[in-house]
Amino acid sequence: MKRLALLSLVLTLGAAAPAPQGNPQFQGADPHALMIGGELWVFPTGGPVGAWDADRFHAFSSRDLKSWRDRGQLLNRKSIKWVRDDGAPERFLWAPGVARANGKWYLYYSLGPNTPKFSHIGVAVADRPEGPYRDSGKPLLTGRQGFEAIDPMVYVDPKTGTPYFYAGGSAGSTLRVFELNRDMVSIKREIAVANPPQFTEGAFMHERRGTYYLSYSHGRFNGESYSVHYATGPSPTGPFTYRGAILKSDATRKGPGHHSFVVTPKGETLIVYHRWENPQGPEPYKGERQIAIDRVNYAPDGSIRPIRMTNGKAAPTLTAGR
Repeated sequence: MKRLALLSLVLTLGAAAPAPQGNPQFQGADPHALMIGGELWVFPTGGPVGAWDADRFHAFSSRDLKSWRDRGQLLNRKSIKWVRDDGAPERFLWAPGVARANGKWYLYYSLGPNTPKFSHIGVAVADRPEGPYRDSGKPLLTGRQGFEAIDPMVYVDPKTGTPYFYAGGSAGSTLRVFELNRDMVSIKREIAVANPPQFTEGAFMHERRGTYYLSYSHGRFNGESYSVHYATGPSPTGPFTYRGAILKSDATRKGPGHHSFVVTPKGETLIVYHRWENPQGPEPYKGERQIAIDRVNYAPDGSIRPIRMTNGKAAPTLTAGR
């Protein structure tokens, strides 16, 4: 989740993405990753061209996890007509999630500030992953007392085609799950799901060999406690069994979280997440977070082994399968 104190830097547009050699990949936070056409696409808050004033989204893609291509602007706050309908004095965009259905691309996004009263999740639609995206014209979900409408994630179950919408966290640390209508821009029903242990924000869903993995961030976003935990279940809505933490701070890299899982063309599972790279001084950490990519390994029983954060020398590569 992108906090407002980290979003007041100068917006720089039009610059080419840098070419780092592995981790950290580039500056940014809250990455949603997808494989599209043999490339890894990352939809973050912020990015290689600098920390933005949280008024727009870009996407970045790579074929080798070394050089990144800026795919341009996806959505600008100015194009969201309902952005000030609730009277909030400021508005910021963060934590995008992307889904594909109906031959279209759907961009779900958080619109703050960070309070339940003024929190909303919106959705915009495009014909291509790079957009331009057209906002649906109204919020998909609005916060309320004890629930902050943030951190959207939409998972289309490949077994049934049913789209599930996961949202919430931070204030109240409450997860809510919904079934979307097939139009992907409206809610069909809410599904009662027990709040998973250690849940703070940033839910993500993926499936492997019939098991559904609900993963999420725990802890203080700008502190050492920020980490990734997970639970498993027989369906996208559970019931879920808590499995523990899989990604935690180490001696130099702090607060890894707000992640996504992606499977490469050669069948390797990666986790894409942000972290504080060797922050100076005690928490709360300041400055910019970095996006990193590391390997995910499963035990024979399907559990996820603890993930080791790496630097550029040990970071994964992206090699197309045969």
